[in-house]
Amino acid sequence: MESHDIWMRSRPFDPAGPGAGASSPPPDPPPPAGRPGGFADPEEAEEFLRLFHTEAPEQPVTFARRLHQVRAEIEATGTYVHTPEELAFGARVAWRNAARCIGRLYWNSLRVLDRRHVTAPEEIHHHLCEHLRQATNGGRIRPVVSVFAPDTPDRPGPRVWNDQLVRYAGHRRPDGGVTGDPAYVGFTDVVREMGWQPPGGPFDVLPLVVDAPDDKPRLFEVPRDLVLEVPLTHPEHPWFAELGLRWHAVPAISNMRLRIGGVDYPLAPFNGWYMGTEIGARTLVDTDRYNLLPTIAERLGLDTGSETTLWRDRALVEINIAVLHSFEAAGVRITDHHTESRRFLTHLAREESRGRIVPADWSWIVPPVSGGVTPVFHRYYDEADLRPAFHLDDRARALGRGRCPHGT
Repeated sequence: MESHDIWMRSRPFDPAGPGAGASSPPPDPPPPAGRPGGFADPEEAEEFLRLFHTEAPEQPVTFARRLHQVRAEIEATGTYVHTPEELAFGARVAWRNAARCIGRLYWNSLRVLDRRHVTAPEEIHHHLCEHLRQATNGGRIRPVVSVFAPDTPDRPGPRVWNDQLVRYAGHRRPDGGVTGDPAYVGFTDVVREMGWQPPGGPFDVLPLVVDAPDDKPRLFEVPRDLVLEVPLTHPEHPWFAELGLRWHAVPAISNMRLRIGGVDYPLAPFNGWYMGTEIGARTLVDTDRYNLLPTIAERLGLDTGSETTLWRDRALVEINIAVLHSFEAAGVRITDHHTESRRFLTHLAREESRGRIVPADWSWIVPPVSGGVTPVFHRYYDEADLRPAFHLDDRARALGRGRCPHGT
């Protein structure tokens, strides 16, 4: 943040349930006692400001003066407004604090797009498309976050129902099967009921459902020219191309809430770039996703009659070879799990040298392929709930499943 992109996790979270890995991202922390949603937590605000001024001391306003301003603003309005510098720092540190992300070496390079002024659904859609354009960068994928308006005591911030800006639909067939991604059958049903008329193919990009205050949820197509896709081929097996597989280049997680200094931003889509195992070891092979292992094993001529032949393992490796080969041949940025594991340990050493804790969830940091031969496998990690942070709340989880859009 699928999105086993190097952004958020080495074991992908699937909001539809299947293939979700060991656990789901942490839920939103509850508001402090006596503080309903939209009210900023003054203690959390102070903690954040202290961190900001410690790590970025060259500010035009001193910590003491800024803290006084924020306390007065919270007292008067129930919340406060982050400066652009505070917002950018908070978003980057939220990535740095993501315990399930293997790619945090790059946290300080995150491009932060301040969209807090945007309120109309059409404008939100425009800026979500701009996010994809900047993140795609002609295949040289860039880490980007777009931060829209926060929740306030007066009104909630906007959100999108989609768990990622680019997802493929799952179409029910009369025979009980599914064309496309089975994880998104429920969501596909919902947007069909809202008026979406898809072609019905295996790689139909789902529309975005923008849910803005003072307006009903609105459907918007994702322009096809903004969705860079990679046809999947294999360097040694020409038949792989005959399967007609492809995958999109930018994994932009869009339903996690960004919390900075006691202020919640419910729409803050962010992306890194893919680690190949997310596509090749989860999306394409999970039995409740594309379930391609039997197909690939058959085309390879493997003996599937016994588990002792390790046919699953052999087919899995070939799929991952195909994914990495295809992205590299197309000039689209991707990383492999061995390289990224070493980079994570570089990040760990760098942060520890600066006296900072690096929270990490072992079950998500260790890659789903060949974990035991990567350096991240052979050690323990700190567990800590640090803020700023990204969270997934129950409402976002339900909307991503295509359930109860107004009842959670």
